[in-house]
Amino acid sequence: MNILEQLDELQKKAIADEKIREALFETRKEKEPLRAFCRKARELGYEIYEMELVDAGENFYAEMKRSTNGGGENSPMLEGSDDFYELFFASLERREKHD
Repeated sequence: MNILEQLDELQKKAIADEKIREALFETRKEKEPLRAFCRKARELGYEIYEMELVDAGENFYAEMKRSTNGGGENSPMLEGSDDFYELFFASLERREKHD
């Protein structure tokens, strides 16, 4: 299972289980929130590590860049890279507001 599949599955569990959701949100208060999040994910059975999570967003951005007009100098400007960690929490927060 790749990192995106793991995040998706973890997010579904967090949506369904308030205790898991709260535990994941608590990691954001830690001194090193990304490390705390990954540690909690591993406790829940998902082998997610900090560098893999960061790298996933950067790789996704690089693939998008290469796929547009051959990825050369004329490819359109893309803004930054996807931060799957932040997207994970943004989606959970959005979901909480709608429930």
